[in-house]
Amino acid sequence: MPTDPITFQVLRARLSGVVQEMQYALFRTGYSTIIRESQDASCALLDAAGKVIAQHVVLPLHIGAFPACASAVLTEYGDDLAPGDAYLINHTYEGGSPHAPDFFLICPVFVGGELLGFAASMAHKGDIGGPVPGSCSASARETYNEGLHLPAVRYQRDFTTHRDLERIIAANSRSPEVVVGDMRGQLGAVRLGERRLAEIAERHGTAALRGYFRELLDVSEARVRAAFAAWPDGAYQAERFVDDDGIDLERSFRVHVAVRKTGDRIAFDFTASDDQTAGPANIRPPLLRAACAYVVIALLGTDTYVNSGLLDALTLTTRPGSVVDPRFPAAVNTYNPTVHAVVDAVFDAMSHLVPGKGRADGCASRSFVMSGGHTPGARKYVQYELFGGGTGARPGHDGVSGSSVNHTNGRIAPVEIVESEYAARIVRCELIPDSAGPGRHRGGLGILREYEVLEPARFSLRSTRHKVAPLGVDGGGPGRIGRLTVNPGTDRERVLPSRYADLPLAPGERFVLETPGGGGFGPPLARDPAAVLADVRAGYVSRAAAESDYGVLLRDRPHAPPTVDEEATARLRARRARGDGTGDARPDESPAERQAHA
Repeated sequence: MPTDPITFQVLRARLSGVVQEMQYALFRTGYSTIIRESQDASCALLDAAGKVIAQHVVLPLHIGAFPACASAVLTEYGDDLAPGDAYLINHTYEGGSPHAPDFFLICPVFVGGELLGFAASMAHKGDIGGPVPGSCSASARETYNEGLHLPAVRYQRDFTTHRDLERIIAANSRSPEVVVGDMRGQLGAVRLGERRLAEIAERHGTAALRGYFRELLDVSEARVRAAFAAWPDGAYQAERFVDDDGIDLERSFRVHVAVRKTGDRIAFDFTASDDQTAGPANIRPPLLRAACAYVVIALLGTDTYVNSGLLDALTLTTRPGSVVDPRFPAAVNTYNPTVHAVVDAVFDAMSHLVPGKGRADGCASRSFVMSGGHTPGARKYVQYELFGGGTGARPGHDGVSGSSVNHTNGRIAPVEIVESEYAARIVRCELIPDSAGPGRHRGGLGILREYEVLEPARFSLRSTRHKVAPLGVDGGGPGRIGRLTVNPGTDRERVLPSRYADLPLAPGERFVLETPGGGGFGPPLARDPAAVLADVRAGYVSRAAAESDYGVLLRDRPHAPPTVDEEATARLRARRARGDGTGDARPDESPAERQAHA
């Protein structure tokens, strides 16, 4: 019998609330800053077949990773599940983890001796071995260079932990206490979800709840298909390029998508994407499906039901041996730049299906790992930080500055936390003027973070858009590219490529990370001069850029902030619109000089 509408929504909200409670428990008990501060983790509830029934979206890619990892556990242990069990997997090919540092932990939920479903979590680990600290080598050529890989293994039986498994993982990590502590935090979170799901079953009945799971997935898929049916049919293509793969630094590679919408169905075809890369820039199909689902969620809005029913509404085609469907053992650890390229390309193609929903490209994402404690007696640590930048502008809104973009919802670690836990000093943390792509609505600004190293360290970088700029749309300009400079302003100055592995740093050395700005939306000359003036006063846009990018001239006033010279601005913009050049007025000209010049 179908669930009545009120109970349907009560259960949906209750399950979502359980997942949020699990996540808060994990964030509060995390040992590492990557979980505790940056929140690079998520939780979910799954049905007995391993399909996601509830996921409070923190990291959207995990909606594809959860079912793939659960499938691996069911394949190995499906006939031997028991109350009190817990399982672990991080293998990128046997499961669905984005990369090996993402540990998937799951426990079955039994009620009355019957399997009802699963509680699960996925969380990043700071180091699981491999040639470089952080286990994310930018020069890895195969998964064997990317740290410890575990197939589906049993972590607990009858609520008793297999300590040998913890000892093996700890023996392969440069930060064993932190990694094992984070694993135990994950275990506590999934046990919390197990208890809460059992409580719901006791109140509503196991059979009724199992039926509700099936109904929820069907309704979710039907809602998505109904939304698709309201869009016009059509076929569109788009592509994006990624700086390099970390091995061939001279070659950018392409992600291409062809989107075809027919009736209530949308098909995504990625067969024209480039071949798999030699370096660790490849992504597996579970992530590709999740990236497409993320775009669909963004286009449909906050009322979308986020579960496996959404995934079932999407059709994907890939080419085995391509960068989005690599063959084992192709390296995958620096996967995020490729996923951002997928997201931006899919947004570009689908913006033709959903007018008014387009947006410019954002900064993508980046992280660095710095490890210390290499001298006798020093405390060992692995410092892992995530960074955002500027988001792309969209209709009616400027981009957001200093933010994560697309599917990467991780937070930037606070200065106070970094300096209190690691041997590093943050000298500067600020927005970068003129880094936003100009447009009727400008992009968000990138950020600059300068670090001073306080003891010998090893440094690795995973970044992107240091060569390929975030694109603007509808006449908007591109955002400024990123950059990582070691020892700036000295005779030892060095600019690193966007992916780099294992740079030794000595005490007193500095490095500066500059992240990209977001692309602009619409013609810059259409931007309200008052908005340009506000950006100049806030330090977001320089006076020179106000003139060169926006055709806005300012006039100084004694003992008062500058204001817009409306007549000179109108003349300059009119000349720009006619194509008469951009250099016929200067921001430092007096009104009389400008009039004579005109």
